[in-house]
Amino acid sequence: MSAYSQIINIQLRSLKPAHYKQIIALWQRAELPSRPSGRDSEDEIKNQMKRDPELFIGAFEDEKLVGTIIGTDDGRKGWLNRIAVDPDYRRKGIGRALVEECERRFRTRERRIFGVQVEDWNEDSLKFFEDISYVLHREILYLSKRESEDV
Repeated sequence: MSAYSQIINIQLRSLKPAHYKQIIALWQRAELPSRPSGRDSEDEIKNQMKRDPELFIGAFEDEKLVGTIIGTDDGRKGWLNRIAVDPDYRRKGIGRALVEECERRFRTRERRIFGVQVEDWNEDSLKFFEDISYVLHREILYLSKRESEDV
């Protein structure tokens, strides 16, 4: 557990399917866009948890979920996704503790490169990641193809 999480009595634990409603509620409080009728549906999240249960990490104050991070492993890089901290708990080291724990879990899989995608308007997130030694690559452009708006 990170020293940051100990300061305010936060525990980092693996998320379970039973946490689904808390996860969605946290993402709503944190204003993290989600697609609960698509890729963030309960069935989709449960399927993802089955594949990589150790990469779904929650920050808890007692039983209250106050932060999340979901890691995905593409076989070469560890990707950090769905990083959210309850607005009432921000700037207390929880986001950093979640990232450090996810990186630690990736290292057990022999991953040594970690990536995150941040929307260009999200200056707080950009600064957060730069402050913890992530390098912004402006020469890389992200393209996607979606079968629907829900995926």
